[in-house]
Amino acid sequence: MPRRRPEAPCRFRVFRATTMAMSFEWPWQYRFPPFFTLQPNVDTRQKQLAAWCSLVLSFCRLHKQSSMTVMEAQESPLFNNVKLQRKLPVESIQIVLEELRKKGNLEWLDKNKSSFLIMWRRPEEWGKLIYQWVSRSGQNNSVFTLYELTSGEDTEDEEFHGLDEATLLRALQALQQEHKAEIITASDGRGVKFF
Repeated sequence: MPRRRPEAPCRFRVFRATTMAMSFEWPWQYRFPPFFTLQPNVDTRQKQLAAWCSLVLSFCRLHKQSSMTVMEAQESPLFNNVKLQRKLPVESIQIVLEELRKKGNLEWLDKNKSSFLIMWRRPEEWGKLIYQWVSRSGQNNSVFTLYELTSGEDTEDEEFHGLDEATLLRALQALQQEHKAEIITASDGRGVKFF
């Protein structure tokens, strides 16, 4: 097995606003101050929650962010528009996150609902992408370390490159249920064999 680098904990990176402005196109609502206050009208609130959910998924997908805490999210540019001097309150962030959970795009990582896994793709979708790459590259019946799949040179151009380990394991478990892969645990780490 190739030498493994120590894996850093997967946490939300707080990005500088200038970096964000250059790399992410914010939706029009983000420049609209009332967007940062959940509206009381039911129809308006549903549209607003749909816009927030779309924004969260797009932002996290672009930056390959998959886990964070609620407090990290509140301080990030995602829920904190420094230019407008508006920040979505924690209670409203919880409502947006709960909406994402209902849609299957979020999983709470603790009972206090203070940290979460955000899934801009469901594990089954990630599994399908990974398996397509394995088949396309003729690597069926091969064994890979988790590191090789997410950080190896062979996967640099793939969307799953850089995927966090928790999401990768969920994707591989989905493939294992379909009998397309088997997760292997060894003394020096985990790997996977594709069929």
